Amino acid sequence: MAQPQSVILPDGSGHGIFLTFMIADGAGATIRAAAANLPGIAAQVAAQDSAAGLVSGIAVGAEAWEKLYPSTWPGDLHPFVPFSANGRSAPATAADIFVHIRSGRRDLNFILARELRRTLADSVTVVEEIHGFRYLDARDMTGFVDGTENPTGEHRAEVALIGEGEPFAGGSYVAIQRYVHDLSRWETEPVQVQEDTFGRTKADNVEYASADKALTAHTKRTSLREDGEKLEILRQSMPYGDSSGAGLYFIAYGASLHPFEAMLESMICGDREGHYDHLMDYTRAVTGASFFMPSVDFLRAEA
Repeated sequence: MAQPQSVILPDGSGHGIFLTFMIADGAGATIRAAAANLPGIAAQVAAQDSAAGLVSGIAVGAEAWEKLYPSTWPGDLHPFVPFSANGRSAPATAADIFVHIRSGRRDLNFILARELRRTLADSVTVVEEIHGFRYLDARDMTGFVDGTENPTGEHRAEVALIGEGEPFAGGSYVAIQRYVHDLSRWETEPVQVQEDTFGRTKADNVEYASADKALTAHTKRTSLREDGEKLEILRQSMPYGDSSGAGLYFIAYGASLHPFEAMLESMICGDREGHYDHLMDYTRAVTGASFFMPSVDFLRAEA
């Protein structure tokens, strides 16, 4: 059975680091070796405190994949699809490599990130490094519980991973976006307006009945079906920020990029009548990139 990278399936952690890189010309061998060695390095760091639950993963974008693994191709890997409508946008931004590290200890995350950077050396340049953290009882900075629609139990693997027997089994497609919230505007809104914007209650996280949701509610715009089947993603998002600005580092894992893209289009562009996600009035995406996170077995075989 193919071994997925350890960051994909476990429940949320207290701290996270999100790194994006561009690769240097001729650096393929170094990056392939670093990717194959990451699980082993992470295991060594994790041994310092097994209760912290240190997990990690490395993913590769479409343009970089051609340079690193030219003899094979994950079928659904493609550049991030941007969307825009009436001043709302979900831009595509450049990134070849995405590294996701998280645990219950910020220091262990730092140690692993630093060791990976040392291994990669001049083979990459950093696009962005963001440190996330658990906010209250797993809430977004808006004050609402995040990830309530996530699959649970064995269904997490069914949603997030390519199934056994399929090409690239154990791998996962990844989409990332960094959102910047307009908290000053959001916090002036009455709780009722906030709840109607999400389509669920704030304090006790009770979702509205479908008939009671506005067509512009976040939960309405992201609850989609195709041919009778619910479109699902596994969210591993985390708040980030400081006193100057804050938001959500959104991460979606899936056996395909399509469910994420359909949800994003619904949020930004809306339906045929123009009902877009009104949460977009209070936040904006400043990055957007998609990747494939292959199994540990693949990384080791291709090193």
